[in-house]
Amino acid sequence: MMKHSKQLLVLTAVAVAQPALTLAQEVTLEEIIVTAQKREQRLIEVPVAITAISGSELQQRGLSSVQDISFAVPGLTMREDGPGSYTIFMRGLSNQYGSDALVGVYLDEAPLSLTGFDQLDSRVMDLERVEVLKGPQGTLYGQGSVAGAIRYITKKPVLDAFEGSIEASETFIDDGDTKETFTGVINIPIVKDKFALRLAGTIENGGGWQDQPQAGIEDGNNQDLKNFRAKALWKITDKFSADAMIVIHRNESELGLGFENPDRTITVAVDRSRVLIPKKFEYNLYNLNLTYDFGGAELLSASTYIDHHHEYPFSYIGGPESFYQGALEGTDARYSLANQFSQELRLASTGEGPLTWTLGAFYKKLNNQLEAYYDTLYAGVYFPPAYYLSKDGNESYALFADLAWAITDRIEVGAGVRYFEDDQDTFDGTESESDSFNSTDPRVYASFKLAENMNLYASAAKGFRSGGFNRGDLPNYQPESLWSYELGLKGLVADGLLSFELAAYYSDYSDMLRRGLVLVPDAEPQFQQLTSNVGAVEVKGMEAGVTWRATDNLTLNATAAYNDSEITEVNALDATNLPGDRVDYVPELAYTLGAHFSFEMGSLPSYFRVDYSYRDAMSYIDRTSFPAENVPQWSDDIGLLDARLGVTWNAAWFELYGMNLSNQNKWIDPYHDWTNANRTRPRAIGIKVGYNFN
Repeated sequence: MMKHSKQLLVLTAVAVAQPALTLAQEVTLEEIIVTAQKREQRLIEVPVAITAISGSELQQRGLSSVQDISFAVPGLTMREDGPGSYTIFMRGLSNQYGSDALVGVYLDEAPLSLTGFDQLDSRVMDLERVEVLKGPQGTLYGQGSVAGAIRYITKKPVLDAFEGSIEASETFIDDGDTKETFTGVINIPIVKDKFALRLAGTIENGGGWQDQPQAGIEDGNNQDLKNFRAKALWKITDKFSADAMIVIHRNESELGLGFENPDRTITVAVDRSRVLIPKKFEYNLYNLNLTYDFGGAELLSASTYIDHHHEYPFSYIGGPESFYQGALEGTDARYSLANQFSQELRLASTGEGPLTWTLGAFYKKLNNQLEAYYDTLYAGVYFPPAYYLSKDGNESYALFADLAWAITDRIEVGAGVRYFEDDQDTFDGTESESDSFNSTDPRVYASFKLAENMNLYASAAKGFRSGGFNRGDLPNYQPESLWSYELGLKGLVADGLLSFELAAYYSDYSDMLRRGLVLVPDAEPQFQQLTSNVGAVEVKGMEAGVTWRATDNLTLNATAAYNDSEITEVNALDATNLPGDRVDYVPELAYTLGAHFSFEMGSLPSYFRVDYSYRDAMSYIDRTSFPAENVPQWSDDIGLLDARLGVTWNAAWFELYGMNLSNQNKWIDPYHDWTNANRTRPRAIGIKVGYNFN
């Protein structure tokens, strides 16, 4: 939900990971501090549209993944092709093509974005908060944040307290398999006030509800997920500290290339014999942050290494005449291997003067490799497997600076700039190519304090994303860029009982990438299907959010986002994209409504929470694959109703919850004729129990 100058702290923690259950009289609108600009600030003072969701609210609403967050934050959408294969879109910028992401994702200081489609999956566990930054964030977060950034802020190890929690839940899905989830957190001070460990982990099993009748498979999209995180904090001296983090993520699921019927069974596209077999998504993440306080300035070194393995094979069980993209009966095994190293050095002021500043340098190197093996069977005879190999590399360097000047107690102006160079190379199995790109991306803003708890701001920022490669000798695509302008108002009124946020924005998007038939005079045939810079796009929209503590026991909140984005100019060589086309995966209207009521059940502190999220239908346009009568394709309007009832007894707690209570059976993804099945999950009812200790 959108938050503003204050965080809704509905329930107070009994211990480190205390769920959202406590006494009604403790409900208040509390101050929320964010670090969106790489320094601690009151949310009301940050000249950026931000949705900040606290760790307690994440638990209250049952948000456990980026998929859940995409429905909770209007203006944020995504396309999912299975675990780890998803693209995140924000504020009308929803380009699924290109080698880099449009929305940057971070776990503390560690970037989780490898490529546009390889966004490392994570679990929403043991977090201080999630920050969703809207609009270009390239000055501080780089070119992978053209549309915005998502930041998971984890809880730090506590140096002087032993504490933790355990939690278990069972979810019963209509006409599906049961999902079991176990989560645990423990904080251990090894050397009091000097060194501590914090361990967190979650295990998820089951939860499938998609069937594939051709292969006799029921609940085929079950998953076996394990996510473990270890953090260590060492306070070496009063000025020098080190914190390290290791994340181990394993997810095995079943995924088929096909589309889903209204009864939620899967029909495999083109070749109906293609069946679901296990898909694996794995990564290890290692992060080390070193911090030194000079007094008046702080130096941070953030080093991150990621080792990623993505395996998505398919099996063909058809007869010898069964073809799919040239493959006969047999196995199509695909392996994506990637590793990425990133290093950031950042020096930031920590004083109380009118000037605050940040200086930094950034380096990243990515290696990505795709291997594919095709075992084929014809007339009972296996042929030697065909082999395919492609490699992509990326090496980038950046320098950045950000400065804010409080001219008076009420007026602040700021400016930032980032210069980067991006070197790319690719090998498609037969030929190698390389190219280099560079850009200077500025940002300016002004903020005016209308009252003690009310701020008006205006900003302008540039975003940039590098170009890349098409197959063979086809022309490559060039970089895309945009200028975004925003006007916003944040405030806390009614004696601190009501917080609000308003924002309006306009973006001029140049050379947007899109798939289409493009005239290539030297090619045969001359019209080729490829990724190209289609032309110009105009994006405009508005966002609003409010939280109101109506009584001591009742808190209400609502958010809304309106977006109007369309192509305004088209490259003369493009034969399939047209001016007036809407941008893919962008709902015109989205909103959320929520209510939280605290009470006592007998003498036990209890609460009831209800949330409703709505999203307009989204379109997808592809005139190269579908006939005119099927363009555009559409998802459905989706309205999801969730509710939770919880009770606390000393350090233990119990919760009964329901998700998609109206059992909406809708298309989530508009691209549903030739891609992975993606409809809303059926109604789910569950129970959750937990215990906190210290």
